[in-house]
Amino acid sequence: MIDLVRLKVFIYAAETLSFSEAAKHLHLTQPTISHHIKVLERDLGVVLFERSGSGLHLTEAGRLLLPWAHKLIRQSVEMQDMMASLQEKIVGHLRIACSTTSGKYLLPQLAGRFHQRHPLVKVTILSCTPDHVVPRLLEEEANLGVLSREESGTGLEIQDFFEDYIILIASADHPWASRQSVEPADLLEVPFILREPTAGTRQVMLTELVKHDITLNDLDIFLEVGNAEAIVETVAAGFGVSFVSRLAADCALKRQVVVEVPVVDFDLRRKIFMVRRAIEAPNRAQEVFWSFIHDPANDDLLQLAKSP
Repeated sequence: MIDLVRLKVFIYAAETLSFSEAAKHLHLTQPTISHHIKVLERDLGVVLFERSGSGLHLTEAGRLLLPWAHKLIRQSVEMQDMMASLQEKIVGHLRIACSTTSGKYLLPQLAGRFHQRHPLVKVTILSCTPDHVVPRLLEEEANLGVLSREESGTGLEIQDFFEDYIILIASADHPWASRQSVEPADLLEVPFILREPTAGTRQVMLTELVKHDITLNDLDIFLEVGNAEAIVETVAAGFGVSFVSRLAADCALKRQVVVEVPVVDFDLRRKIFMVRRAIEAPNRAQEVFWSFIHDPANDDLLQLAKSP
């Protein structure tokens, strides 16, 4: 039987490629680390590390073992959490994969409130791209996922999380700052900053533009940025206009360095979803958080995405 302590030693040594660093992390001596690795290699019948002039390296066996070692350690922790839950305690470590900017604004506050109610639960928010949320769930690297498209794959369960509002922003000294609204045709006359092609806000914008016979080629796009906060600051500095989640622009709006510019006949909203594996081992922390997001006490947070 594989010793979990030795697996932990292997993980630290494999990720730092240093027995001395692993010893520091685990508060052990370097000879103890070496002993654990030798015993693990003997039990598995393989060599996990090789030394060369450039230092320590993982063998092919070591590279194959590393993800399995992580999985076994996670499962052992989840088993302990499940047993503790039988004592009416809600304990555990929730890992939430989040691919949306708006979700990253709301989730930390929800996690804070959840921890106040259930102090034995730790929450980790994993930032990732939309294409990586479901794989992280299916590979059991995450318990829950947040994304801006409805996933209906086999083995997944999904629920509405909140509605995100996308707004057009311009700097406070932009000519549009004093206007009540702009027409869709006006969008053709200003420099634009856009999110990357996979961003949900960009997809919402494209859908609305098509309704008004406008394509990306019609816009004066001079910059693409893969970060909503960077876009807001660039707009505030006077470089172009952009469509972003209202949550991402909220601080800049309050500082009055950017303004929201309504676009006539534009309806820029999108649903944000929470997803999980449908077939799941009992995990009370996940179950409780799944329901907690729609606790009436959290209505104020879920409404933050809306325009005033």
